[in-house]
Amino acid sequence: MKARIALATSDDAECIAELAVRLTAEIVEQSNAAAFDLDLRDTVERCRSYLASATYAVLVARHPQSGELVGMLAMSESHALYTEGPFGTVQELYVEPAWRSRGIGAAMVERARAYAHGRGWKRLELCTPPLPAFERTLSFYERNGFEVTGGRKMKCVLAP
Repeated sequence: MKARIALATSDDAECIAELAVRLTAEIVEQSNAAAFDLDLRDTVERCRSYLASATYAVLVARHPQSGELVGMLAMSESHALYTEGPFGTVQELYVEPAWRSRGIGAAMVERARAYAHGRGWKRLELCTPPLPAFERTLSFYERNGFEVTGGRKMKCVLAP
């Protein structure tokens, strides 16, 4: 049974937020690093707001019969001189554990490429969760055309 993949609408915001919370919980659990603590209600509102913008999109994978969301890939438009034009950043990619290894992630990446091409983006970039706990994730991205370009994801939290 193949999932149906389509662009999300604001009606999907609650389910997308739930998947994002599951993704971050899985990262925290597997990496033993409390890097995330998402509030579901705030995440739903943020998702609705982002989906309304012209620079943020989410692909959703739906159960072929029930229509329930079983995966999501969120991406946003970014700009940098080194990319010679706009590019996309894959912010989150999550597939429910029961639906993994069925080609859903690869199908969403392929649809993301088509979306990026249509937007005139020069490339897609992403960060993987921390290794070695997410070595399979890194392998997945490499199998789907991404290459390691070096560096580590870093952040600086800005006070309100």
